Amino acid sequence: MDWSISFNPFLPWAIVVALGAVGLLLVALMAYARTRGLLLRVLSLAFLLAALANPTIRSEEREPLTDIAVAVIDRSLSQENGERIARTNEAEAALKQAVARLPNTELRTVEVRSGISADDDGTRAFDALNRALADIPPERFAGALMITDGQIHDVPADPSKANLGGPVHGLITGSKSERDRKVVLDKAPRFGIVGKEQTIAFHVEEVNGPGNPVSVSISVGRGEPMVIEAIPGQSVEVTVPVDHGGQNIVEVGIPPLEGEISAQNNRAVTVIEGVRDRLRVLLVSGEPHPGERTWRNLLKADASVDLVHFTILRPPEKQDGTPTKELALIAFPTRELFVDKLDEFDLVIFDRYRRQTVLPAVYMSNIARYVADGGAVLIASGPDLAEQDGLYYTPLSDIIAAAPTGQILEGAFKPMLTEQGRKHPVTRELPGSAGETPSWGRWFRLVDTTTSTGDTVMSGLDGKPLLVLSRAGQGRVAQLLSDQGWLWARGFEGGGPQTELLRRMAHWLMKEPDLEEEALEGTQAGGNLVIERRTMADKADPVTVTLPSGKTETIPLREISPGRFQGSLPITEAGLHRLGDGKLDAVAAAGSANAREMSSLVATAQVLAPVAASTGGSVQWLEDGMPQLVKVAPGRQTAGSGWVGLKANDAHRVLAVSDIPLFATLLSLGALLLAFCAMWYREGR
Repeated sequence: MDWSISFNPFLPWAIVVALGAVGLLLVALMAYARTRGLLLRVLSLAFLLAALANPTIRSEEREPLTDIAVAVIDRSLSQENGERIARTNEAEAALKQAVARLPNTELRTVEVRSGISADDDGTRAFDALNRALADIPPERFAGALMITDGQIHDVPADPSKANLGGPVHGLITGSKSERDRKVVLDKAPRFGIVGKEQTIAFHVEEVNGPGNPVSVSISVGRGEPMVIEAIPGQSVEVTVPVDHGGQNIVEVGIPPLEGEISAQNNRAVTVIEGVRDRLRVLLVSGEPHPGERTWRNLLKADASVDLVHFTILRPPEKQDGTPTKELALIAFPTRELFVDKLDEFDLVIFDRYRRQTVLPAVYMSNIARYVADGGAVLIASGPDLAEQDGLYYTPLSDIIAAAPTGQILEGAFKPMLTEQGRKHPVTRELPGSAGETPSWGRWFRLVDTTTSTGDTVMSGLDGKPLLVLSRAGQGRVAQLLSDQGWLWARGFEGGGPQTELLRRMAHWLMKEPDLEEEALEGTQAGGNLVIERRTMADKADPVTVTLPSGKTETIPLREISPGRFQGSLPITEAGLHRLGDGKLDAVAAAGSANAREMSSLVATAQVLAPVAASTGGSVQWLEDGMPQLVKVAPGRQTAGSGWVGLKANDAHRVLAVSDIPLFATLLSLGALLLAFCAMWYREGR
């Protein structure tokens, strides 16, 4: 039972107070005049004012409510280092036992975990605490205890405005003597021009380390690493090449420090997206034909293409003895294009070109050398290839995979994807190719050839090769063995995917990773690392994945479409994963490569200290022993040496209420009348 008194006046308090003031004034005047019955008048006034105030005695039946403490248990990735997991489990068990011994106290436990992706990166202990507090009435919150290594990434920026309503204590699981060495990226560009270099900056940090120069390994993709020396604490800048379009993965690694807490932050990964500035194309057109303009229009329509169009306006059979230099509208820089600056072009296209004196054999030899050194040539042929003055009978024969038989096949046919073509990235799933018969229009002429090398990805009349892709030295060659492609561009019988086919051929010729027919790559999809193997073979071998920690896993692959095999594994570690199947090697960045959870691994009390100080809590190291847990009254100190306190709120629930009005009974009314009668009686004497 709990007793209290309350007032529910019959008149507004202002009137009651005014009447009381008037009454007191009258009593004072009577006292000054020394009239009789002053005491009775004061007693009567008091009874009257009390009656107007209507006092009530309230009796409450209460049920005490437990005080609620919250334990935030850090189960993040950084807690897996050293003896932190064992200390965390021991502290959690000891905390539960200590709370069980406290009177009228309840403990609620929440766990906070971190992942390796950008979405769940970092230890968000205060998010977990706030979720727990959402179900706790503020008047019952006794305090929070965080069992953590101190590396928390969502600490309130202004602890004084956190309004937690109770003390926050930190119990640090790590050791004050921990050592660590890590590499930190200071500058990492997201994009770079293919063929150029980009600059990255980094520095090495040490905690409790010797501070001596450290060997740093910098590698780009599967290339040989570059090793330099770096002094801890000093920023270092290095240039790295952007070799190809798409992802260029740069890894910066340092050797482990003796006795350090973990080597997981001894490497940093950045991804530079390679983009091409401009695609420089040299188009060499021979005898004019309906498709010549089509090639030019397709290339000029792409704003990223710088086109140089070299056109032979006079057919070879028109020989009248006029010198070549007098036939040219302008002096054309043939030597500059085909000798001096040939290597500056990304792609050379021959469109129905025949051997002429305009481009002597030495120029053709230079083009063959250009391909062998890594260049790209696309040959679009018509009847010219079958003639004795065709390109095959020049030094280019060394790089041409499809040799002409001398025959021209004429007749309507639909270009078809071959079995190899359904696997090759250039023609796989080409728009309109679904089903047994493609939906695109027909062509009517084809150069008959034989092939001994390369991949025939499209076929024409009687199954003869139509599109052949081959390699020559370090370069690549594509042969389109018909001059009827312009029919697709002009929409004949619905047209066809000429633009898409040309785009894919051009990018394959320039060795874009996404169009490699033999490739191994890994990409992150949600919480999984998806491994894809593209191959022209009928099956793919299992892939061995080396995790950032050095552990390996073997992943079998299954065919998901012709030429594509996939497998996956859950991502358990953030960083660079190395893939290999015995034939190809690859690297893949999975998770948040430079996750905050892994960036700082040394246990610390400094992160939690401001919040603990502003809430009256403390930060203590578990290696010094588990502090004693006590309850303290509101307003008292809640932490000290070797102990932490929880707030005793004395919260309760009211079960029943009983009110007894003091001046609403006959007895109180009789006392009031008796006082007035006594006053009048005294006045009458």
